[in-house]
Amino acid sequence: MNIRRAPLVPDLRSLVQLVRAPAALSVPGDVLAGAAAAGFPLGARTVALPVASVCLYWAGMALNDYADRRVDAVERPERPIPSGRVRPGFALGLATGLTATGLAVAGAVGGRRALRGAVPLAAAVWAYDLLLKRTVVGPVGMAAARALDVLLGAGAGSWRPALPTALVVGAHTFAVTALSRNEVRGGSPEVAGVGLLTTAAVTAAGARATLRADTGRRTPLRRARRLVSAALLAGYAVPVGRAQLAAISRPTPHRIRRAVGAGILGMVPLQAALTAAAGAPRTALALALGFPLARRLTRKVSPT
Repeated sequence: MNIRRAPLVPDLRSLVQLVRAPAALSVPGDVLAGAAAAGFPLGARTVALPVASVCLYWAGMALNDYADRRVDAVERPERPIPSGRVRPGFALGLATGLTATGLAVAGAVGGRRALRGAVPLAAAVWAYDLLLKRTVVGPVGMAAARALDVLLGAGAGSWRPALPTALVVGAHTFAVTALSRNEVRGGSPEVAGVGLLTTAAVTAAGARATLRADTGRRTPLRRARRLVSAALLAGYAVPVGRAQLAAISRPTPHRIRRAVGAGILGMVPLQAALTAAAGAPRTALALALGFPLARRLTRKVSPT
């Protein structure tokens, strides 16, 4: 690694690549879906908590590259640390600072109740990157982090209504993470097949949530909510499932990376669909508007 040649402060492009900045657009929907499931309106607290979530996500990305710097020197030498553009100490310091910032924001806008969700989330992020990532329970650790992100939006006192949403997001995350472990060397059709089955199960769970929420008197608002949720679920299932099918037929590193990238981007329409099913179609549509931007930006900066 060219660590000695790395500047004390990296340039903006290297910093963006270190934290996978565009991929953070897949994060605010966790909090908003959790808040919608708990019945919270779109208020100042709900809008501010995604900032804490994004800080913790970026911290995890920087910490990931710090922890993987020796492996990346062999497998991904183009990444910021092994390429000599970012110092390991800077990445660790940035992860620490972003974690502190995320916890501070959560405490400022939600008090102790928000910290009861943010502290376990931060612990899950650090545990995954430093301890769990290369173990058999790595995908479980990442799934737990995403599920906790959903519960952060629900608030410590209202976790129960948001648990189904958290489990759906966690299941999708588990499949994407399991597949991502084969990005460099290629994988097996079986792992990609598990991902496809999970996508089908997640889509079914989203459809069930929509139908359950649509009980009672049929009104134009209820019909619109169901249509919005169904369209968003299709926007999740079709691109994610198509990429996973391609990986099943030929599980090459390129196709697996594409399937993982599709899964990361697929978080956005999935979160939006769950938010619409919970009774917040306007918030869901606002989330969905970020999908084209996320897709465009991730073509310039890899989300994986």
